[in-house]
Amino acid sequence: MAEYYAQRACAGLIITEATVVSQQGIGWLSSPGIYSEEQAAAWRIVVDAVHARGTPVFLQLWHCGRASHSSFHVKEGLPVAPSAIRHNGDYIHTPVGKQPYEIPRALETEEVSAVVEDYRRAAERAKSAGFDGLEIHSANGYLLDEFLQSRTNHRTDRYGGSLENRCRLLEEIVRAVITVWPSSRIGVHISPNGNFNDMGSPDYRETFLYAATRLNQYGLAYLHVVDGLEFGFHNLGKPMALSEFRAVFSDPIMGNCGYSQETAEAAIRLHHADLISFGRPFISNPDLVERFANGWPLNPPADQNVWYSFDEKGYADFPRYAAH
Repeated sequence: MAEYYAQRACAGLIITEATVVSQQGIGWLSSPGIYSEEQAAAWRIVVDAVHARGTPVFLQLWHCGRASHSSFHVKEGLPVAPSAIRHNGDYIHTPVGKQPYEIPRALETEEVSAVVEDYRRAAERAKSAGFDGLEIHSANGYLLDEFLQSRTNHRTDRYGGSLENRCRLLEEIVRAVITVWPSSRIGVHISPNGNFNDMGSPDYRETFLYAATRLNQYGLAYLHVVDGLEFGFHNLGKPMALSEFRAVFSDPIMGNCGYSQETAEAAIRLHHADLISFGRPFISNPDLVERFANGWPLNPPADQNVWYSFDEKGYADFPRYAAH
C-alpha cells in the first residue's frame, strides 16, 4: 500500500482511498480504517513514503451507511442510515459472499452525536499519523450523502425534512473536525449528479447548492465536486455544473470524474475549477503527471477484474513511460 501511494507521488496532492471512521461504518471488503491506534500507525508508513517524495496527502474519512451489510459488523448489527430505506441494488460483496442488501436501521436522534464523535476521533488519529489534512466523504450514496438527500432521508427530527436539517449532520462533522484541524486543511466531497448506490433526489439542485452555501462559511481547503457523469447520472434534470457551485462557494473548487488532460485544463482556464482530481487514470499510470506534462500516451485502463486483488498485480505493477 505504501508503495502504491509512493509510486503516484508525482501528484500535487494525494487524497487517499475512502477510510472508515468506525467499525459500524465498514461496507467494503478489505477497506482501510482509522478507528484504532494500530491503523493510525499503519497509515504513518504510507504517509512517510509519500512525504519522502515531497507530496502532501489528505485522508478521506468515510462511513458507508446503508451501503453495507451486518456481516461486516456482527456486533453492531444492521447497517445504519438516516431512514430504514433499503438500497435497491441486487447484492453486496460481504465477508460471507454475495448477499442481498438489508433494510438498514434508522439512527436514533441521540445516536447521531456518536457518529460525529467518530469523525472527530478519526481526525485526531489522522493527525497522529502525519497526514496533511482531511477530506470528508459526503458523496456516492454513503452515510453523509444519505442524510443530505431527500431520497434516503425521510426523518422527522432535527436531522430530516428541511434543507437545514438534512445538512445538519455534515455541518456538525465539519465543525467537529475543525476542533482538531484548521479549516484550511479540510475538504468536503459531494456528488450532486450521481446515481451510484441507488441515489438521486428530485430536489438535487436545491439540496447541493444549499449545502455548498452552508459550507462556504467555514473557509475550507476545497469543495470536491463529482460533476462528471461517467460514474452514472440520475437523469432527474440537467446535470449540475461546476459554475453553479462557483457562484455560491468562494474557496477552491475541485472537479472530478471522467476528465482528460484537455478538459481538466479547460475547466481551470475557464475558472470553473481550481483543481481537478484523477482516480482511474492514476491507477494504470503511476507517472500520470509526467505523461501529461510531456504529451506521452497513457497506459491502457486497468483491468477492473484485478482491482481488488491482494498482490501487486493490477495494483502496483503498472509501468512508467519508457521512450522507445
